[in-house]
Amino acid sequence: MAVITMFLYKRGSRNHADNSAKKMNYRRNIEQIFKMQLPDLDTADRLMKELETSELELIKKEMISILISRKVLHKFRFMGLYYNVAVDGTGVHSYKYEPYPECPFKESKNGKKTWTAMVLEAKIVCTNGFSISIATEWVKNPVDEAFDKQDCESKAFVRLSNKIKKLYPRLPICITADGLYPNNTFFNICKDNAWKYIVTLKDGNLKTVWEEIRLLNKINGYIKKDIPLKKGKNYITEKYRGYEKLDYKEHVINVIKLIIKSAPPKGEDEIPDECFGHVTDFTLSEHNLKDINHEGRLRWKIENEGFNDQKNGGYNLKHKYSRTSFIATQNYYQCLQIAHMINQLANKAKIIDELIKGNDTLKSNEEMAVAILMVVDFENEKIIDEILKTKIQFRY
Repeated sequence: MAVITMFLYKRGSRNHADNSAKKMNYRRNIEQIFKMQLPDLDTADRLMKELETSELELIKKEMISILISRKVLHKFRFMGLYYNVAVDGTGVHSYKYEPYPECPFKESKNGKKTWTAMVLEAKIVCTNGFSISIATEWVKNPVDEAFDKQDCESKAFVRLSNKIKKLYPRLPICITADGLYPNNTFFNICKDNAWKYIVTLKDGNLKTVWEEIRLLNKINGYIKKDIPLKKGKNYITEKYRGYEKLDYKEHVINVIKLIIKSAPPKGEDEIPDECFGHVTDFTLSEHNLKDINHEGRLRWKIENEGFNDQKNGGYNLKHKYSRTSFIATQNYYQCLQIAHMINQLANKAKIIDELIKGNDTLKSNEEMAVAILMVVDFENEKIIDEILKTKIQFRY
């Protein structure tokens, strides 16, 4: 809990967290509010190195289960049923030395090695900005056996999918992912688990599918939907094209293309077309092309509201909270995910939105919370009891 608190209040390092604990009433207030003693973070680090990594993942799973059972994420489901689970990988730390035997590495032409700790995440993403971790799988090489090829994101996804199915066996899921994923292995996994999918399709991926699309374009063999819009000073047209029942190996898939054409004001430079492609197993119609495309593009939230916020928004994900223990690295990461989930549930509530709209900022609110912990005296438990008696419903 001390490590989670470090991330909750965005201390950024164990040293900064310890220094904050020494200031005024901070330590005493944390102990009053959370009903625990606040240890030195070196003591917590010893626990992080010994704790079985699955323990914190199971705590995270229990938290997600509560959110689902209480229907917190209910209204954000796609088509009123499917939770959008975005899958993506990221590099967490880089080393000039081997930090632990499982760590993947790259070797340059001159023989120089760089080791990178990489993680593959599955997060529920929502239109309001939620990006909540539900399962984590690390990219890691085997230790006790020889290998021809290193572990990679594609191999890690096979393990991650097994974990998701084990943790959430009945959860209706729609997987969204980038252009790395449309392949036979991915389609088989989704089919076996009864998951829907909307994944990015890039030019060059699934060559036989693109060939079939080009043939269908010649005979207008597609579903069409054009939507004129005004974007700032420019008039744009969103041109949606749906291609159904395309064969790819033993699978039948559908493809949606979106071309955004812009008409700038007279005298201004032409704006290049924007193109987006997605492959999906949802049945297509003129009425759902836009919705499916937008749901697929929600996967960006795992990068922006997810990884980017954790790296640059005060959580300091790139910081090496443990430099030599892979077990500790995994446990710090899970604590960060738990803290990030809690902060999202607080910060994305409508009441906070109203505060921010009133010329306030989220960062100033977070700084005020830390200042209150340092300055206000919560030693009298009546203050906390009064706060807890106040019924507040969080709405999103």
